[in-house]
Amino acid sequence: MNWLIHDYRESDLAAVVHLIDTTAELGQESVFSIAECISALTSRQPAVVAVHQGVPIGAALACVAGERAWVMRIAISSAWRGRGLASALLVELERRLVAARVGRIAYVLPEEELLGEGLLNAGYTRQPAVAYFEKVEPLHGPAASLLEDLGGRFLPNDLWAKVAGMEAEKDLIERRVVLPLAEPERAARHGVRPPRAIALFGPPGTGKTTFARGIASKLGWPFVELLPSRLADEGNLAAALRSAFARIAELERVLVFIDEVEEIAPVRTEPAQPGGMHGVTNELLKLIPGFRERDERLLVCATNSIRSLDPAFLRPGRFDYLIPIGTPDIAARSAIWSRYTDGRGDVDVTELVAASELFTPADIEHAARIAAQASFERDLEAIGGADSASAPLGASTGDYLAAIAQCRPTVTPAMIDEFGADITAHARF
Repeated sequence: MNWLIHDYRESDLAAVVHLIDTTAELGQESVFSIAECISALTSRQPAVVAVHQGVPIGAALACVAGERAWVMRIAISSAWRGRGLASALLVELERRLVAARVGRIAYVLPEEELLGEGLLNAGYTRQPAVAYFEKVEPLHGPAASLLEDLGGRFLPNDLWAKVAGMEAEKDLIERRVVLPLAEPERAARHGVRPPRAIALFGPPGTGKTTFARGIASKLGWPFVELLPSRLADEGNLAAALRSAFARIAELERVLVFIDEVEEIAPVRTEPAQPGGMHGVTNELLKLIPGFRERDERLLVCATNSIRSLDPAFLRPGRFDYLIPIGTPDIAARSAIWSRYTDGRGDVDVTELVAASELFTPADIEHAARIAAQASFERDLEAIGGADSASAPLGASTGDYLAAIAQCRPTVTPAMIDEFGADITAHARF
């Protein structure tokens, strides 16, 4: 990503109007006139602007009427078309509209389409037909307050697309989990029952939380994370779980995520130990069947140690799939590194991939951040120097390799061996 997106400012007016005017012939027309767009901008209607090296290269603006917003125009400089900027602008604009308590977002585009012969005969003049697009945003009122009380939220709608690498895991989850939930009627015609609960297991840092968030984003469902540590703060963990699930039941649709679920569903010992987790595990076992009775809801549990979970917790009647999420292979590491290096040809991604074996996505992100910081500091030191103008921007291959050398991989060979044994013993997909 080579741009920054900020809220519209008054100083942007001339540049944004120029963008709107010069892109109208590039397939970026609108049913709203330039005058209407200017009026919206000057009246401080929601708008965002993308800049590259201080120059505006794109803009998106809307007007709000009650609980409905109309996207008036997305204008992109011709040199930046087809590079994902339109989607990025729309996502940022939608965030502002949701914050303004907008319930529906509409987008009206002109679309050339021949009108019926009868209308022409009746004296009508052919005009461009209208293609009407509408997006329903989260409900407000009691449901919104309940979601807020649970610490839940609607996530940006592009998180699934941003999952880099890990294509095998992503494809599996999309086919087994996302598509049956997104197309329940089609799935039913084939005898497929959409999953109601899944468990993701694997070494720490491999992206289990990222996948859970991505599923919620792809489905457009609210995301509620139940934190065992926070529930424990309420005193009685079993009662806190029961109360949380009772409130969740009031939501029409939801993805509930429990990370490190081994904290509340460990293997039970006999006899039960006073003050132990026996009662908490029993409570969770009783709650899951009730949760499964409702459509448009999914429980996603994540664990670093599936062998630590109580066997009764994992049986098919409670969890539909037990999906392993391991460290990225060569292809996945290449995709992840390419994302963090912005596909620059001067960075040897192959060398980075070879040097980062056993690195998790989180490890790679950390190394990329260290390299970027090194490049940033070098740029600051060069300000005013003889070569400052010609110095390349961005981290070099050497910066990335030095960062990799500084990082200690989260996953050890022993963990990989244990993970392989867990796949054999527990995986179900």
